[in-house]
Amino acid sequence: MSDDSTGIPMILPEEQAGQRLDAVLSQLLPETSRSRIQTLVRDGRILVDGVVEKPSARIRGGEQVEINWPEIEPSTWLAQDLPLHILYEDADILVVHKPAGQLTHPGAGHADGTLVNAVLAHVPDNAYLPRGGIVHRLDKDTTGLLVVAKSEMARQSLIDQLGDHTMHREYLALVMGPMTGGGRVDAPIGRHAHDRLRMTVRDDGRPAQTEYRLVERFPRHSYLRLRLATGRTHQIRVHMTHIGHPLVGDPVYGGRMMVPQGLDEVALAHWRQFRRQALHAWRLRLYHPESGALMTWESPLPEDMTELLTLLRDARDGD
Repeated sequence: MSDDSTGIPMILPEEQAGQRLDAVLSQLLPETSRSRIQTLVRDGRILVDGVVEKPSARIRGGEQVEINWPEIEPSTWLAQDLPLHILYEDADILVVHKPAGQLTHPGAGHADGTLVNAVLAHVPDNAYLPRGGIVHRLDKDTTGLLVVAKSEMARQSLIDQLGDHTMHREYLALVMGPMTGGGRVDAPIGRHAHDRLRMTVRDDGRPAQTEYRLVERFPRHSYLRLRLATGRTHQIRVHMTHIGHPLVGDPVYGGRMMVPQGLDEVALAHWRQFRRQALHAWRLRLYHPESGALMTWESPLPEDMTELLTLLRDARDGD
């Protein structure tokens, strides 16, 4: 399968003489994003009168354009009829809620049972998109919203929005320690020097920024709303640990579990049963790849995090 099946040479319109090559081609090929066209031009897959040009080249009008679309091999990932919680779907995108305990993509020791396996069963053509059309991910035990592209045009658009920060991803989290307000963490993240499964703040890491706002404060914990300016692996978990407020239940970065004061035996048992990071991707905002419309989805806090908040409020208020 290729990006386009025509293979027919195009003639550049004379009325667009003087415009950039990539801009003209993006109008002639509305199903292909401008960034995708620029990549094809730079890779020498687009010839103008038989010559490789730059994306910024100005056209004269009347030139013949030939496009050598790359062949895309279908993914070998297994399509599985797994539960898929769909919040929105059209011809271009799919917005889903990922539950706790499910990986986004297959990995070492986990060839199936992931969100991608479920997506491929629902949208078989996504086998021809890199990574099944998923352009961002959530950790296995993080719940919440993910957007999936259903075409290469949509995929490139979503990648562009992630890159220029016009896609907004907001999270809700419970962290250890009382906080007095919001703030911003600007600290580069890279692989841990001795533990390859962990990430850490390090000077030679990739730039990473997380904004956070205090929603509710408790004697030993804080309920936060966070927004990602970048999307590094384990970013929120690493940044919150870096400033001394690791996520409740985080098995990798959380350290010793901080227990609220005033819990009775039953409440304490419920608290200790929570064994994942208390992190939920609750709001997703993006521009639709085809229409350009600004769209927003929200996913309610999952039941296990809601129970933690109830325990914290009861303990604080003495109920």
